[in-house]
Amino acid sequence: MATEEDNNKDAAAEDPFAGWAEALEEQKNTDAKPADAEQGGPLSGEPVRPFSGAGGGGDTVNDINMVLDIPVQLSVELGRTKVPIKYILQLAQGSVVELDALAGEPMDVLVNGYLIAQGEVVVVNDKFGIRLTDVVTPSERLRRVSRG
Repeated sequence: MATEEDNNKDAAAEDPFAGWAEALEEQKNTDAKPADAEQGGPLSGEPVRPFSGAGGGGDTVNDINMVLDIPVQLSVELGRTKVPIKYILQLAQGSVVELDALAGEPMDVLVNGYLIAQGEVVVVNDKFGIRLTDVVTPSERLRRVSRG
């Protein structure tokens, strides 16, 4: 078993989607238990099983490929602050809002609201961009998403 885990760790280091493949494989093994005639659901007391495709026994790689083209919202957060509503009502053109981030601090890179990386602002062809300086590991991303 230890060599299989070592192989999985090596694969995870090479393939950024290895964590997803491992999670999908674990889900497939969980779903491989004998099933009743019904699908299950909230009223039956059984968890709803995810749709597994037309073939039913699809390959893990095909399962991952199905989600690779799904669009997600990527945003970069400059900073945050809390202010009372009366302050918001007094804002006008030219007002300056002080944020909690210090100048030169790395910016947070979020995907659908989840932190995935930090980076520094760069300018590319007169447009802002971000150079990633620290990336959250795929396994930590999965843990954060499962908690949320």
